Amino acid sequence: MMQVIRYPQAAERLLLLQRPVTDHAGLERQVNTVLQEVKEDGDAAIRKYSLQFDKVALEELEISPASRKAAAAQVPEALKRAIAQARENIERFHAAQREVFPPVETMPGVSCWRKSVGIEKVGLYIPGGTAPLFSTVLMLGIPAVLAGCREIILCTPPGTDGNVHPALLYAAEQTGIARIFRIGGVQAIGAMAYGTASVPRVFKIFGPGNQYVTCAKQLVAREGVAIDMPAGPSEVAVFGDDSSIPAFVAADLLSQAEHGIDSQVMLVTDHEPLIAAVQEETARQLEKLPRRNIAAQALSHSRIVLMEDRSAAVALLNEYSPEHLILSCRNAAEMAAQIVNAGSVFLGHYTPESAGDYASGTNHTLPTNGYAKVYGGVSLDSFVKKITFQQITEAGIRNIGPVVETMAAAEGLDAHKNAVSVRLNLLAETDAAAGRSKE
Repeated sequence: MMQVIRYPQAAERLLLLQRPVTDHAGLERQVNTVLQEVKEDGDAAIRKYSLQFDKVALEELEISPASRKAAAAQVPEALKRAIAQARENIERFHAAQREVFPPVETMPGVSCWRKSVGIEKVGLYIPGGTAPLFSTVLMLGIPAVLAGCREIILCTPPGTDGNVHPALLYAAEQTGIARIFRIGGVQAIGAMAYGTASVPRVFKIFGPGNQYVTCAKQLVAREGVAIDMPAGPSEVAVFGDDSSIPAFVAADLLSQAEHGIDSQVMLVTDHEPLIAAVQEETARQLEKLPRRNIAAQALSHSRIVLMEDRSAAVALLNEYSPEHLILSCRNAAEMAAQIVNAGSVFLGHYTPESAGDYASGTNHTLPTNGYAKVYGGVSLDSFVKKITFQQITEAGIRNIGPVVETMAAAEGLDAHKNAVSVRLNLLAETDAAAGRSKE
């Protein structure tokens, strides 16, 4: 069960906020070996590691359009309707993020503006393993399509029979993703980063994964391939008070604990009676879960923290910077205004984190491991680059020219100054000629 810490002192807080420790040096060596082999041997390396890690001998790496369409027949109608509603909500929220930036005249005759342009080639990684995350297909595919990315590919690990879950294929088909490959793990990241005979190279890679996938994304980023963020094992923090409903809190903790044995959950409270009530509910609900063995292992390195008051709890939560933060308390909006570090925040007793995971509309691909201090979750902006434009008229260069000349001369960059001076000199000559003609 979860460890309970009461009124931790400042030094102790740093220790209890730590995530499960990883041997980063050893992990990087293992991952880099696979990446370099994929870089050199392409499809052959992918097949080798798919057999080694996924226990499947692959012939065709890409899933055919016919197989994708056939998957629809295997998806229950109720799930199709749920996917349709989730897609609609996610599209509505992400479409509202489109930015129109009108030209700004910074001084007379000088206009500047910005335009969002979709990244041409993007790769989406959808984890497999113990659960077919077709919801992540929606979370990544929908904004990619809305952003206008020209080439969207998807990689996901197959089962031991070489097939991909029908719901995942159906979600991809409904989203409009062009190509799907049955490739998982580090080899999938390498394939998208470097390109192979079968898999096209992309400019940016998106998607969560285990520690190996996360490490692979970070390593290829060093070689010039952009990534969305370091998104690793799932985590949730819940703040509860004397208004919390223990069954709700326990259910929210377990909803993340069941993701994987390396997931981490935390309850922070200023109301001590809640601790025992949540522990009791967690034990009761855990016994009914099909994935209880996974959840139990995650709970073993998770914590319940009792703080002096709400202000101390806010400070602790901001320092922890959780991927998901649930404010299961009274005056949740007031508390939310004080949160500056979190991937996504869920307000009130009736806002479970799983709503955001599937269908409320927000994106569930979020920063973990404390990266919420510097990263936000995936959004429409993640799939675009912002290009700036400017246009200067004759009047504008007369106005801004002397400013640029003075600054360039002060920096000793005479060619920069001259690029302005030649224009001003021509205009001066034109003015002089016009003056002479009037005489």
